[in-house]
Amino acid sequence: MIQGKKFISPGAWFSMIYPADWSEFEEGEGTFLFYNPDVWNGNFRISAYKEEMVMNYGKQVVANELKDNQSAQKITVGDLVCAYSKEMFEEEGEYYTTHWWVTGIDNIAFQCSFTVRKGESVKPAESIISSLAIRYDGKKYPAEIIPVRLSEIFLINESYEWVVNTVKQEWSQPFQGTEEDLPKLQQIVDSGLIGKKKKDEWMAVGIALCVILADEIEGIQWMTLVDGNREAPILVYNDHIIDPMKLVWSKIKAGEPCNIEASYKEALNFDKQ
Repeated sequence: MIQGKKFISPGAWFSMIYPADWSEFEEGEGTFLFYNPDVWNGNFRISAYKEEMVMNYGKQVVANELKDNQSAQKITVGDLVCAYSKEMFEEEGEYYTTHWWVTGIDNIAFQCSFTVRKGESVKPAESIISSLAIRYDGKKYPAEIIPVRLSEIFLINESYEWVVNTVKQEWSQPFQGTEEDLPKLQQIVDSGLIGKKKKDEWMAVGIALCVILADEIEGIQWMTLVDGNREAPILVYNDHIIDPMKLVWSKIKAGEPCNIEASYKEALNFDKQ
């Protein structure tokens, strides 16, 4: 089995394995960027395109690329047939090569690129491409926990900012993301500001509570949970999972009381039980 980190695309179209010392970075919408932030050995970008009703769409896209791009050649990477091409460019006196692969599996086509210094290996990119797998609509997959994606990082930041702004606007108080702010989260819960069916706002309160927990528990990490249609940020410490949804929204939805301090203490003390 290929060693590394697993990435499942938003919407769970496809998955792939990328090097353990790489991370995901911000890129244009629909394109995902990965590289090693400490020792740079190339930027890998991938975009996916899906045609629901055309099961050989991937093969069609490869054939079209080979037909329309005179510099493309047909190669095999792992089990995948690809249309491969490359181009060289110069930037600030140094030469780089961008390698391009167009490939596909059933009704999904992929465009991958890998930019490296001229003459450097493309093996990291080929390893990622060979690990590509699509996830089929209607098929049930087991829940998976993967490294936190940018889409969940954005959600964490947006949720936290919503709480900060709500506390500031409603009560003219600062929210610093520390234990001292627990009563302010309880104030939001008890105030009636959030309607009982406003899931996103209740989730924001749970995420803000987890932000405080993450600051208090050394070694805890944000991860992404992919479980059916649910793709959400969670906290993971060793084998223990803290789910923001269960801290607040699940209780509100069930009509149960939501005691922020009690939830916080329970989560904070799990490793002492």
